[in-house]
Amino acid sequence: MPTTAQDVRLTSIVLVVVLAIVVSMVTATQGGAAEFRGISMVAFSAILCFAIQLTAWVPASLLQTERFYDLTGGLTYIILAITTLMLGSKEEDPSTRELLVTALVIIWAIRLSSFLFLRIHHAGKDGRFDDLKTSPVRFLVPWSLQGLWVFVTMNVVIVINSQSGPSPSLTAWDAIGVILWVAGFCVEVVADRQKSAFNANPSNEGKWIDEGLWSISRHPNYLGEIMLWSGIALLGVPCFSGLEGVAWVSPVFVYILLTKVSGVPILDRRAMEKWGEDPSYLLYRENTPEIMPRLISQK
Repeated sequence: MPTTAQDVRLTSIVLVVVLAIVVSMVTATQGGAAEFRGISMVAFSAILCFAIQLTAWVPASLLQTERFYDLTGGLTYIILAITTLMLGSKEEDPSTRELLVTALVIIWAIRLSSFLFLRIHHAGKDGRFDDLKTSPVRFLVPWSLQGLWVFVTMNVVIVINSQSGPSPSLTAWDAIGVILWVAGFCVEVVADRQKSAFNANPSNEGKWIDEGLWSISRHPNYLGEIMLWSGIALLGVPCFSGLEGVAWVSPVFVYILLTKVSGVPILDRRAMEKWGEDPSYLLYRENTPEIMPRLISQK
């Protein structure tokens, strides 16, 4: 499908909105950041984040492929985590908190991006990109949105790693944050493995998963994602002051993105198209929470 004038207008609008959000986040959270080559590490991280996306967008557009989209996203998280850790601490060695939060991001990014890459490798394609990848202009939209996703989500880590002063000592907030991250990571890993095993069973072809964690939440993998980023945000509680608190938008952004934009709405629409006339599926939807399991079961 060729690029149209409407494609150019819509892409331009997306780029302007993305730029406005990123500039606002940088302005709000860079006050206490160390500098690199005359600019704050927060601003440098934003530039680096989008430079990686644009660099990957070029060959992806030429080849009209989305195969390394998720892999690029994971790699961007890792690069930002390591870069801010190494350059943001300036003269002093990285603190325990900085090393910890960087390690948590790297572990999560390697696990999730490799899982998504292997999934799309086996599937051959991702249907979300069918109408986008045929036009470089349209295809720029998901790469720009990925840059926004990475930067806003990572902002709390960027601010922690880039603070010019000494990092506060670890507190109870950090312990709570780590516990929440571990719990969320485990939920996400178990949910992904349960669904992969379910889909790999030929007898389940054409069925929806309602086993394991999927019996108490329709999207338990997203629950894990929200939990672990909330845990990382708690690691910033002793660090942030003033407008740096804007960095706490990270888990809120993850929640909104997954439940209102690119996660649940798309998957639920596809599910209704496939099973919307099946009474058993409609009963599953009615009795199973979207994200958060019920503490008290309904009878």
